[in-house]
This record gives sequence, structure tokens and C-alpha cells, in this order.
Amino acid sequence: MKIFDAHCDVLMKLFLDPSISFSQNENLHIDYQSLIAAGSKVQCFAIYVPEDIHPDARFAAALGMVDIFYEKILTMPGMKHVTCKKDIEGLREGEIGAVLTLEGCDCIGDDLMKLKTLLRLGVSAVGLTWNFANRVADGAMEKRGAGLTAFGEQVVKELNKQSVWCDVSHLSEAAFWDTIEIAEFPIASHSNVYSICRHPRNLKDAQIHALINKNSVIGITFVPHFLTEKTRASIRDVLSQIDYIAAMGGATNIGLGSDFDGIDYTVYNLSSYKEYGNLIEELHKHYPEDFIKGILFKNFSSRFPV
Repeated sequence: MKIFDAHCDVLMKLFLDPSISFSQNENLHIDYQSLIAAGSKVQCFAIYVPEDIHPDARFAAALGMVDIFYEKILTMPGMKHVTCKKDIEGLREGEIGAVLTLEGCDCIGDDLMKLKTLLRLGVSAVGLTWNFANRVADGAMEKRGAGLTAFGEQVVKELNKQSVWCDVSHLSEAAFWDTIEIAEFPIASHSNVYSICRHPRNLKDAQIHALINKNSVIGITFVPHFLTEKTRASIRDVLSQIDYIAAMGGATNIGLGSDFDGIDYTVYNLSSYKEYGNLIEELHKHYPEDFIKGILFKNFSSRFPV
């Protein structure tokens, strides 16, 4: 079955260690061979600039990851850069769409031209923050918990203007509500349910309802401590997230955003992209075919901006 995965951090790993091959590498959760073998159809590749990189060097680091995307990802056979729904619909048998995304606007500082530059280079989804504060907004782990800044409003309006996904994953609650008011193309690329697992990165019921009402998609993520408060996460915990959002009326608003290569610990039997088949097998035990196709692919792909 076709898979649309809305978030991974493999670009960061390739940036930090240029010797790593994307083609096939046991140290990566996602590599080219595992995408082929497991049935990937669209994979989002995030530009995430680590916190320990000096602020003055962050935009250069982001550009370095853009270069890696073009030189190491798109040069693989059948990998196609997709920037709109038409590109996804045009993918042929054996081709995989690669979406370039930005996780956190720290690298642009307060310079809208830097954002426009990244969009011109092919970024198709923008997460406003990582966990902490930047010039755009506060993140989910920032104790202050403030909302969008005036510059942040400019950023969201620019994303609206250019028909780019605005990713609310990682935002503080206040910033989420400021964003949801003005964002025309909001998604949560990799977030789970707070009522199941009480982590600040997860979405509360009112936030989930707001995303459903905006015809958005929530990418269930495989981060163990976002899935459960138990010591070990299982595929059943992934299904519990799906069940909860579906019961809220969001059956067509659920997708997947693994966060592979951005996590140190993994779900049992879902330790890398090559084990996506284990999740799909479990989905088939519990849900009808159309529902499964929606979660795996259609719910995100059908809402990709034109």
C-alpha cells in the first residue's frame, strides 16, 4: 500500500555526518532501499537545524540541508521533488515523491527574505517552531507559553499567499490558537493526543477539534513518549491514537508522521521505515480498507496545496 509520511529528520543526520550514504545504511531509520521495499509514495524531509548550531550559522546550515536534499535524495532513481498536489498525482509506478519541509523558523531569524528564499528552493511545509522560542512564536516546551509575534503573523500570511502548509506541531498552545485563526493551510505533521499521553508536545481535544474543523490532517507520530506514558510503546499505542481522533469525528483527518531519524527510541516492531509493514498488517486487523488507505496516504495527499 502507498505511504505518505509527513515527517523525518534524515537530512539532519546526513548534514551532521557527510559520510553517511542515504542509499542504504543500517544506522538510519529511513534510507532509499527501505523506502522502496516498504511502499513509500511520498516522504517529507525536514530541514531541522540543531539548537547547538550558532544562530549566525543556522541559515547556512539550512541551505546545506537543501543541498543535501538535491544532491543525495533527489539523485536516487525514481525520487521526484513534489511541490504541489499535481506533482503527487503525476507520480508514476515506482516513483517516490520527496517533499522538502522546514521544522522551526529559527534559521530565518526575523528576515522574511530568508523564508522566501527557502520557499523558492522548494520548501512546501513550514513548522513555525521547534520546542522553544524564536522570532516567530513560542514552542511547546517554552515555559513562557506566548503566542505568535508580529513577525510570526507575517510568516503565516506569507505561507497563505504562497499556498504552503503551515505546520503547527511543536507550537505552544497560545501560538497554536493564534496560528489556527489565520493559517489557510494548517497541518500537524507529527503530533499525538494529549488526553492519551500528557506530554506538552501533544494536542489537546480542543486543538484536535480545531484542526478537524479546518479540514486539516494530524500526523500520528511514532515518538514513544508521545504515544504512551508506559515504559515501552507498541503498535497498539499507535492504533489507540487513531481510534481517539476517529471517535472525535476525525476519521479522514488522520495521517502518519513517523519522526524517524529524529528519535533515539522507537516503537516495538516499528523501529525503522522497513517495519512499516508491521503497522499496515495491524491496521488491516482492525479497520476497513478505505480507512486504512486514508491514514496511510490519501488524507495527506488529497490536502496537499495546489
